Amino acid sequence: MGYQALYRVWRPRQLKDMAGQEHITKTLQNALEQEKFSHAYLFSGPRGTGKTSAAKIIAKAINCEHAPVREPCNECRACRGISDGSVVDVIEIDAASNNGVDEIRYIRENVMSAPRDISYKVYIIDEVHMLSTGAFNALLKTLEEPPKHAVFILATTEPHKIPLTIVSRCQRFDFKRITTKALTDRMNYIISQQEWAAEEEAVQLIARAAEGGMRDALSLLDQASSFAEDTITSDDVLAITGAVSQRFLAETIRSILAGDTSAAVRAADRLIQDGKDPVRFMEDVIYYLRDMLVAKTAPNVDEILDRVMVDDAFKELTGQAELSWIYKVLNELNTHFQQMKWSSHPKIFLEMALIQTAYVSSGRTEPAQGREVSSVSSDTYERLEKKIEQLEQKLNKVKEAPASEKTEENPSSQAPKRKAAPRTGGSQALGNDGKVRETIQGASREKLQELTGQWAAVMQKVKQTSVPGHAWISDAKPVATNGEKLILAFQNEMHRSMVDTKFRDAIESSIQEVTGRSLETVTLLNQQWEKVKQEYKNQQPASEEKESEPEKDPFVDEAIKLVGEDLLEIKD
Repeated sequence: MGYQALYRVWRPRQLKDMAGQEHITKTLQNALEQEKFSHAYLFSGPRGTGKTSAAKIIAKAINCEHAPVREPCNECRACRGISDGSVVDVIEIDAASNNGVDEIRYIRENVMSAPRDISYKVYIIDEVHMLSTGAFNALLKTLEEPPKHAVFILATTEPHKIPLTIVSRCQRFDFKRITTKALTDRMNYIISQQEWAAEEEAVQLIARAAEGGMRDALSLLDQASSFAEDTITSDDVLAITGAVSQRFLAETIRSILAGDTSAAVRAADRLIQDGKDPVRFMEDVIYYLRDMLVAKTAPNVDEILDRVMVDDAFKELTGQAELSWIYKVLNELNTHFQQMKWSSHPKIFLEMALIQTAYVSSGRTEPAQGREVSSVSSDTYERLEKKIEQLEQKLNKVKEAPASEKTEENPSSQAPKRKAAPRTGGSQALGNDGKVRETIQGASREKLQELTGQWAAVMQKVKQTSVPGHAWISDAKPVATNGEKLILAFQNEMHRSMVDTKFRDAIESSIQEVTGRSLETVTLLNQQWEKVKQEYKNQQPASEEKESEPEKDPFVDEAIKLVGEDLLEIKD
């Protein structure tokens, strides 16, 4: 195929040809001239900013027959061989499709052998962030101590995905987005070399649509040259990019600023009829307002404007719009823009955004309310004024009345207000409050210890009777009994509720079979039990508390003396 894409034909062959990356090219030129180039580089940045091109230029410069040089000569055998791909010692690897350990192991096995045709082996790994973890680990040792004849150049658009152990072994260069001016200068040079004709506005539109990428800009220029007849016009660029003209944007902003909703809706309809993208149009409107904001707050700084070429319409709108209005409309449009990106009907959100911002500009909130308020406000004003006067007169009479009259008129006002009785949480034992208190009053430690000693047998009997019941009662423990009722404390409310509603009969029958006594079970949570127990203790006299304390066991006391209380576990 004879024809080559424009970005391939005009790929930079020297560092000085790279547009917008002077902070990188100057550093690399000095390093090449002084032979201080590194064994590993990491080039990161947006797409189409020259990362791979810079890697190939470095490969030619360090292997040029005239080295050390600031720029490759592109004439010697080594430079020409690297350019046409005939030199096998410059290996370019796409990590997106070769991201396994085997590919990196192949590099490790071959990197030790000396280059065949040139002085240095150069490995260019593009999109290196796509390598697997195992591949990164395999590459790590080679990057740390490579042979003297090997240079690694890693390129990526997502440097945050690369392990820090790899990054720290490379010299990192961050490629930035190319400015609009650098893009237009480069495209104008290429257009003159190609002997094409293009309008300046068309070149500006391509540069802004490229969003800082030279490759995208040259691809759009190539597409526009094929679409155009003789001269590349702004209409040609708008047709292939799906954008709208600055004149159309200015008309839309003017209708919003004037509060003309009909004009704003017609603009949205015309946009859809022309086959334009509503989301792209909303983005262009937001950027136009952003440029208005910049021009209003920082005049005479046209080079930082993003999407706008300064013309009479732009100056007029910037002069008319207030800063507060721009801030408000930008916030409104940004909200609708986020909704449009995920909507299947972006046209509706576009119309809503234009209508709402137009009404905000006119000082109204909703279409139906504006006329109603203006028509009735004059009628209701007098009635409201009369009511206010009547209320003021009544208020003055109340203030002027003596205190005795007030007390006679309102004898109940002197009566002391009865304070509402404070609500107490009680024991929070749900519906078992009375049963719990009754059980505690007649409970004894001996009865509880006797039941606790038989509880394992009770649980085994419950398991034989009902396996689900055994599972639900597994986190419960007996905490008090008076011989007629048994309080079970649960850790979990769901377990307590299930046992109380579905498995109470199975548990009570198992207790009767094991102990020979019929006990009614009362359930509550551990937190509720601790609170009820504390309330009961607080209500008892100190003497009764002492009497209720269990007598000390002499065997336990002797065991504590021998081994210590920390190492002793007492079981009834």
